[in-house]
Amino acid sequence: MKAHDGIYLDGAWRPAAGRDVIEVVDPVGEQVIARVPAGDAVDVDAAVRAARAALPGWAATPPAGRAARLTALRDVLAARKDEIAETVTAELGSPLAFSQAVHAAVPIAVAGSYAELAATHPFEEKVGNSTVFQEPIGVVGAITPWNYPLHQIVAKVAPALAAGCTVVLKPAEDTPLTAQLFAEAVHEAGVPAGVLNLVTGLGPVAGQALVEHPGVDLVSFTGSTAVGRRIAATAGAAVKKVALELGGKSANVILPSADLARAVNVGVANVMSNSGQTCSAWTRMLVHRDRYDEAVELAAAAAAKYADRIGPVVNAAQRDRVRGYIEKGVAEGARLVAGGPDSPREQGYFVSPTVFADVTPGMAVAQEEIFGPVLCVLRYEDEEDALRIANGTVYGLAGAVWAGDEAEAVAFARRMETGQVDINGGRFNPLAPFGGYKQSGVGRELGAHGLAEYLQTKSLQF
Repeated sequence: MKAHDGIYLDGAWRPAAGRDVIEVVDPVGEQVIARVPAGDAVDVDAAVRAARAALPGWAATPPAGRAARLTALRDVLAARKDEIAETVTAELGSPLAFSQAVHAAVPIAVAGSYAELAATHPFEEKVGNSTVFQEPIGVVGAITPWNYPLHQIVAKVAPALAAGCTVVLKPAEDTPLTAQLFAEAVHEAGVPAGVLNLVTGLGPVAGQALVEHPGVDLVSFTGSTAVGRRIAATAGAAVKKVALELGGKSANVILPSADLARAVNVGVANVMSNSGQTCSAWTRMLVHRDRYDEAVELAAAAAAKYADRIGPVVNAAQRDRVRGYIEKGVAEGARLVAGGPDSPREQGYFVSPTVFADVTPGMAVAQEEIFGPVLCVLRYEDEEDALRIANGTVYGLAGAVWAGDEAEAVAFARRMETGQVDINGGRFNPLAPFGGYKQSGVGRELGAHGLAEYLQTKSLQF
């Protein structure tokens, strides 16, 4: 797609006040493929003012009317799914087949789910002698990451619009073209002017201005835990609500009764998906000591198959960061059984699919989010030891449990300190709440629980 040289403000593309630009780089060819405005605090202020002006009208739109616009948005995204996939591939480096199957298809499904929820959610109910209303929280500042650029936008904007909120969107600077395409789709779907406003820009400039703006009622952020802490502190000073989806170091617990080959192969695929750039990836594989060596062998063989399948990581800094973690793992005493820090290609921000064995729970590679195609295989003695290791990080976003008996897996999963657990390879559900315990965040996305983040409650007594 052709990049816009302005910001999307009050229903039209307008010149940015900020004079700087962001260069969009292809992670495969390492070439600049587009330039977009680096919006500043003036642009953010204009966008928030547009969103506030549009709020009364959109909030007063009946749920059926909001549902109709979301249905139209879903249909526009579906009609442009090939363009979406090509755009994500161009700026993120994702293989086209993965962009089509995940980066394009999942947001279309999520948009459709919120069209249905907007029409069916009980925004009003009787409770004794009270009538309880759920009303939009107001203007939403949505700050989204680059790893799933359209999914993360839709997961915030769609429920906000369903609730009757208006939005200022600040996308990640690495993937602004997908955000511009989304704004085009919103416009084409007939969403009223000012309901969605898009400001491309840098986090410390546009993002900070959005968080600090007194006209923003809720900040919804997906990204690192470190940035999430700063956002929470800033918003807290103004008693402003936040929804934070942050880091993860999820455990894939393989109990002794599990189908080991299937559990390992699915687990490796999970970590390598999107080049390891998934906050919920099962980056720690926990295996009983009696089956540990077999699991390591299976994991190494499985990882080797991804050498020519996965794309690059998003940029040079991320490549160097992941390689640095691989080098740190070796220095800590972990044993490389697949991959390593050396680049597998001469050009592009590629990282070799990597598997570490002999990882102990206290190592940095077992505690810190690497955000690349790196799997750590840890040994446990018994079920209580597995639970201790699984719960032994500051994160609690996702996880998996495998067992021959489903009830056994469920019993273990119920004791895990994490927001979402897949049992024996359970499928992704766009209606299920997604979000974390501990330092993995505050609040939930997707489904009815995601809609609730953008609503506030009022009761009238009779």
